[in-house]
Amino acid sequence: MGSLLDQHVLVLNRLWQAVNVCSVRRALTLLFSGHAQVVLETPDGIFQTYNYLEWYDFSIRQPHPESISTISFKIRVPRVIMLLFFDRLPTKEVKFTRHNIFERDKNTCQYCGRVFDKRDLNLDHVIPKDKGGPTTWENIVCSCIECNTKKGNHTPHEAGVKLIRKPKKPKWRPFVQINFNVPQHDSWKHFVDIAYWNVELGEDVK
Repeated sequence: MGSLLDQHVLVLNRLWQAVNVCSVRRALTLLFSGHAQVVLETPDGIFQTYNYLEWYDFSIRQPHPESISTISFKIRVPRVIMLLFFDRLPTKEVKFTRHNIFERDKNTCQYCGRVFDKRDLNLDHVIPKDKGGPTTWENIVCSCIECNTKKGNHTPHEAGVKLIRKPKKPKWRPFVQINFNVPQHDSWKHFVDIAYWNVELGEDVK
């Protein structure tokens, strides 16, 4: 029973978008409290939602091997639930760290475009600090030692160098907090396209 309660359930928001993965235990708690409904595909391919009482009745009418026994009844394990009070996609702030700047710029000097080992790259203020340049995503770039020396304490225009791309704050995809290394249930397929979920994550997230 314990292992069944610890298995994974896909969580959708009210717009039917996958936003998280939780345990069966957590899913049942959300169902009991009225914060979520179970989503189940009918044999004719229609997705139907069930509140707690409806799911309880369904579990009695159609016994299923994946059920959890309580003292007085058995309830089927849900595999997909929909949150009733959540229609946003989760966002995640990107930490402004040296590591993440290297990740954003892909270890590439933003002036000459060559790729270097991290040890051979500096972080450069595009507009120098003593000229009012802030220490922000939009004003910090990776720079090789040669370009950094050439640019010195000047703006790119003054130093006669050009940025290969304008620096900006990277955006996490809204789905990155979902751990899709967990075993996936067949019923998730409609909501989770692996090719889509995995795109670019390796480049942005560490």
